[in-house]
Amino acid sequence: MKLSEFNFDLPEELIAQHPSAVRDECRLMVLHRKTGEIEHKIFKDILEYFNEGDLFVFNDTRVFPARLIGNKEKTGAKIKVFLLRELNEEHKMWDVLVDPARKIRIGNKLYFDFDDTIVAEVIDNTTSRGRTLRFLYDGDHDEFKRNLYALGQTPLPNYIVRDEPEEEDADRYQFLKARVEGAVAAPAASLHFSRELLRRMEIKGIEEGFLTLHLGLGNFREIDVEDLTKHRLDSEEMEVNDTLVEQVNRAKDEGRHICAIGTSTMRGIESTVGMNGHIKPFSGWTNKFIFPPYDFTVCDSMVSNFHMSKLGPNANKNSEDDGPAMTESVMLMMVAAFGGYENVMNAYDVAIKEKYMFGAYGDAMLIVD
Repeated sequence: MKLSEFNFDLPEELIAQHPSAVRDECRLMVLHRKTGEIEHKIFKDILEYFNEGDLFVFNDTRVFPARLIGNKEKTGAKIKVFLLRELNEEHKMWDVLVDPARKIRIGNKLYFDFDDTIVAEVIDNTTSRGRTLRFLYDGDHDEFKRNLYALGQTPLPNYIVRDEPEEEDADRYQFLKARVEGAVAAPAASLHFSRELLRRMEIKGIEEGFLTLHLGLGNFREIDVEDLTKHRLDSEEMEVNDTLVEQVNRAKDEGRHICAIGTSTMRGIESTVGMNGHIKPFSGWTNKFIFPPYDFTVCDSMVSNFHMSKLGPNANKNSEDDGPAMTESVMLMMVAAFGGYENVMNAYDVAIKEKYMFGAYGDAMLIVD
């Protein structure tokens, strides 16, 4: 398929700037992929479509406070720094994005707090906006990480237009059962699960399983080729452990429903599928890029938020002014691969007409057979 087949016009007022008042009370569109039928529900109604013994698989990656403001030595210029991942614990080296990148060169130093106890030196250029920083800090690593994160802010996507994140974002831009630190973007579909809904799942007998896929640099690369077969997604670290393997394979063998909560979860599962349709343990990196047509072999349902196309709002703005641009097209393409291209694009048309909210803080879609 071609990139242009996923473009659509999205009114800016339909991009959610804040989460719903209650996690599980956003709107839920239910798409039946075999018929194309659409239903309109509230997210907490999701359990109506599942039975005792069915399995929900979540991504338990935990978002860390990745946005920092530093000052350039000598000039004092304000520099935005977006932490991506730690490269070397011993030497406190990090892969980052910087804005404005034109002002930051190898050898420059950045200062991050009032008493200059956290200082970083630029030691490499990785991309046009990417840099490698080595933090110059005398304390041990755990102390350094605590102090660094204390200076950081919640890494909201750039389409959430705020001067800075608000206090509620530290909680709401995080899955309630997130436990493995490493993501710079939240697996948004899981944000709709409240404590009450998770408890209702338990009472109904719906199993929960977890994999870890750290959403990272790949979410900040725009697709710049029309032919999707030529696009390469950046690798992201992930783990599928023995416990999840046993849960998923047993559920599949017994004919129970398996639901992927979010596109990152689906990508993680599909990255570990063997020849027999079972998944296997995995610890490493994945750059799996899923777009139509694609044959899914494990999950028969999935939950996803509503994603923007590459040509949506903010896509063509100056990135040095607006922060890293999210490649929402990647997620939309996976949803279209699972739900069927025509079904999903029609559902998106309906969502716009019915004023569903898009983005990480927006409404959700459940795709079932």
